[in-house]
Amino acid sequence: MTGAVSPDRRRFLATGAAVLGAAVSAQLWLPDTARAAETPLPDGLFSLGVASGDPLPDGVVIWTRLAPAPLNGGGMPNSTVPVQWEVAEDERFRKVVRRGTAQARPTYGHSVHVDVRGLRAGATYWYRFRADGQPSRVGRTRTAPAATSSPGGLRVALASCQNWQQGYFTPYADMLAQDPDVVLFVGDYIYESSPSATAVRRHEGTGEPFSLTQYRNRYAQYRSDPDLAEMHANAPFVVTFDDHEVDNDFAGDIPQDPGKQAHDAFVARLTAAYQAYYEHMPVRATAVPNGPHIRMHRRLDFGRLARLNVLDTRQFRSDQATSQAGAQDPSLTMLGAEQKRWLLKGLRGSPARWNLIASQIMMAETDLKIGEGKLWYYDAWDGYQAERNALLQQFRGVRNPVVLTGDRHLTMVSDLKENYARPTSATVGAEFVGTSISSNGDQDQAAFRKQWDPLRADNPHWKLLDAHRGYHLFDIRRDRIDAQVRIVDTVLRPKSTPRTLARLRVDAGRPGVRVV
Repeated sequence: MTGAVSPDRRRFLATGAAVLGAAVSAQLWLPDTARAAETPLPDGLFSLGVASGDPLPDGVVIWTRLAPAPLNGGGMPNSTVPVQWEVAEDERFRKVVRRGTAQARPTYGHSVHVDVRGLRAGATYWYRFRADGQPSRVGRTRTAPAATSSPGGLRVALASCQNWQQGYFTPYADMLAQDPDVVLFVGDYIYESSPSATAVRRHEGTGEPFSLTQYRNRYAQYRSDPDLAEMHANAPFVVTFDDHEVDNDFAGDIPQDPGKQAHDAFVARLTAAYQAYYEHMPVRATAVPNGPHIRMHRRLDFGRLARLNVLDTRQFRSDQATSQAGAQDPSLTMLGAEQKRWLLKGLRGSPARWNLIASQIMMAETDLKIGEGKLWYYDAWDGYQAERNALLQQFRGVRNPVVLTGDRHLTMVSDLKENYARPTSATVGAEFVGTSISSNGDQDQAAFRKQWDPLRADNPHWKLLDAHRGYHLFDIRRDRIDAQVRIVDTVLRPKSTPRTLARLRVDAGRPGVRVV
């Protein structure tokens, strides 16, 4: 894998997958199979597009969901529908390598998750679906490098926090042009907030989602953003969720406002939210929810170049602290015992040059109090001091740990310190907190500087701080990671102008990050 764009891949981007998919599907498709119902299905079955995810050396998940009425529960009959799929080595499907039929079941919102195996490592593929005579658009994806290989490069885009009401998802248009090998999305794919009459784009519905149908409608609305749809159709995603996919600042089975949401009602809400999440994400069957539980922490390897540990910092955490003393309670956990053992085992035994950790919330300290004393965000790792500090101590025995984070709606790039109580303690890693795709809209930069610059003296580990919208782009090589903070001038309009705000580097064997 490499960040360079091959002529073939440039040509595919320029051609336009939607037009190509419609043109070739009618000519080079499989014969019709038996249909689940005699009555033809409504037009527009593939309104939510296509996506792929969780690449392996020999496979990848390809996804779609049949939804001719996407904002009205999907609009499908209560019956199972066969969906044909094809994977090819070329964009015109002259070299089809895998094909089959999946069953789109009403139980899972007529979503389709095909775990395609038997593919070549480190290769680009094209895929498409067909149901009831209707073709999907064509998607493009890529498998991971072979397990024992040492690829020369890997290009990763880091994204998070896309609030429909606060802006268009224009950073994805630039991300598409940068042609990443994989997109890492670390949370807040949707927002559960009620519709606002003054928003840039108004949420569907009449209030917050609580039922499965309501969550399905909210995801369908977000999937309709054209820039997000294009990005999904052109690169595999690795996803995890944070809080807004369910309820702001929830912890385990405890809602933000337990006085307003009874326990049984919130468990029902979790069940609906997790199922809708699964239905709309290109993830494997290991993520099929079990009621109010879903397995999202997992590990992906990209040859011996990089190992990606994807965390779940919501389901297993203790309820948030409400005081400085509470944040230092050693009994509090962010990960839970099993996930913590899983993470440490994967880090210690990793054969990879770079050990990446996808954490939904910030790991480095944010001291909000100027001068003596500390004031923290208790929802972040700062609210779980004992577990965070113990984990950072373990980083001393890990090869090149780098944490990739979202949540904060800011770019916050930091050194990870062994002990934040002692600023001179050893640097054990680096953290990139990616800014948001659209959340917080176009921030007042002067107001941001007035609020945050006075805090820098109390947070000397911060290397870069910014409040523009965008994403981070990483070119990972054996000797270094070159990072770009890519921003756009506005998310208040459907088009924007992108640029590189800053370039940073992490050198192999030298913990920490520097601006270049």
